[in-house]
Amino acid sequence: MPTLNPFPDRYRSINSGVTDSSPLLIDTEANPQDILEAALQRIRASSQLLETLHCQCFKHGDVQDIPHITHAVYLLTQDGFDLLQVAQQRMMGWKAPV
Repeated sequence: MPTLNPFPDRYRSINSGVTDSSPLLIDTEANPQDILEAALQRIRASSQLLETLHCQCFKHGDVQDIPHITHAVYLLTQDGFDLLQVAQQRMMGWKAPV
């Protein structure tokens, strides 16, 4: 007999996954400020990585590094975007603790 998920809408999968299942989830009931901070960390890391790459000289770089770098930037940015969407939805209906 299948068990029912007690939180069917609580957990949202992160869209950056490359598998059929979704092992990474966002707890949509977490504090919106915590969700926002997690999003900012990922977007900040992505931005800093791009800034570092912008300042680098690629004369001695390897063409195989490009997909590795773009994949890392994609993961960080997509995760940050997914978290921002959840934070936005939560904050629209969220009331600050008294």
